[in-house]
Amino acid sequence: DLTQLGPILILVGVWMFRHYPAGRARDLGRVFIGLGLLLLSLHQLVELFSPLQDAPLFGLILGALASQPVAAVLLTAALTWAAHSSVAIVVLTMSLADNHLVTPAMALAMVLGANLGTAINPMIEGVTGDDPASRRLPLGNLLTRILGVIVGLLLLPWLPDWMHAMGGNDARLVANFHTVFNLAIALVFLPLLTPYAALLTRWLPKRTDPNDPSRPQYLDESAHDVPAVALGNAAREALRMADMLQTLLLYARAGFKRDNRHRMVQARQLDNAVDKIETAITTYLAQLDRENMTREDAQRMEDILAFATNIGHAADITHHGLLTHINRLRKQGWTLLPEQRERLDATLVQLISNQRQTAALFINEDIPQARELAGEKSRFRRMEIEESEAHLEKIKSGQIDAAEIGSLYLDILRDMKSINSHLVGAAAYPLLARHGELLPSRLREAND
Repeated sequence: DLTQLGPILILVGVWMFRHYPAGRARDLGRVFIGLGLLLLSLHQLVELFSPLQDAPLFGLILGALASQPVAAVLLTAALTWAAHSSVAIVVLTMSLADNHLVTPAMALAMVLGANLGTAINPMIEGVTGDDPASRRLPLGNLLTRILGVIVGLLLLPWLPDWMHAMGGNDARLVANFHTVFNLAIALVFLPLLTPYAALLTRWLPKRTDPNDPSRPQYLDESAHDVPAVALGNAAREALRMADMLQTLLLYARAGFKRDNRHRMVQARQLDNAVDKIETAITTYLAQLDRENMTREDAQRMEDILAFATNIGHAADITHHGLLTHINRLRKQGWTLLPEQRERLDATLVQLISNQRQTAALFINEDIPQARELAGEKSRFRRMEIEESEAHLEKIKSGQIDAAEIGSLYLDILRDMKSINSHLVGAAAYPLLARHGELLPSRLREAND
């Protein structure tokens, strides 16, 4: 009887949880608290059912079930589903068997029902959303339990003798069978996991809507209890935003070369999708338990938020800036000069390259690569200054008719410069700041 250990485990667990910072020791405190509560709750459950053992009606029900093993399995499965704990029902069965209120065969049937009932809760309550793929794991678990219960019922006439051969009283018989049943399920299905997983995948394919790119694909709500896994999911979703930004930039580059009005609808959908995914990532990360995070986890979360925010701003500028300028050029019937079109195309090519480098830097955190990407800000700044001076020279030389088109051309370059700044802010600056590679200000200190 380990009941006396319950309060001690809870006391030690609470002390560890409050004394240690986020990390393994604090998580171990959570484990001790959970074990202590489990032991106390099982003890209370057995005491709760103790008066029922002497109730005449309860004895009649048990007597009727003694010759109906299938009904005993179903009833015990329902009790396990209601209790949300197979261990609690197994402990109750041990108590009934120890007091000789049930036969060994019926006790084993009740153990089968407890193992079946524990697989019902995840199927009913553990699945969120309408994606069939989310039901693969609970359905796979339920089917293995059903198969195990069927085999157990077929072998039930011989099981009591086999389990008695392991020694111990009737309560020990129940505990041993519970252990043996789960070990047998594991040993039978472990070699079959690959084909079994493939079968479940065919039965429950992942629902994908190609017309709805805004639907998150990696933000698994069940991973909230493990910050490292949740952060990995958020990072993968943030990289989807970067891929969508790249597609928008490719649309913009194609738009400066030819009429691609048919792409504007897709561009609008992508921009809306980026906004929705950014919101989903922010909400997903906000739900994480910061107290359960290490310092590295907290820093990674900040990096993901910075990346998603900057990529979202870059996508907005691409859609509402570059693509809007392309529409204005087409509607006004304006044509850029050949050297202007060549400069825009070269700049967009560099911008797309920087976007790819930003996504790679978000994953590999390479310092030299971060310095190189940060240096692109100076390159884009010089380009804007050169083109602004050239535009002023044209106006001074009397080319007044080119002023309006030239002004729009400069607006396009400024938008590209802003997009590049957000790319640098998405991955390069956070990494360089973390390693002390950034100055606090670009201003030179004034001499007294």
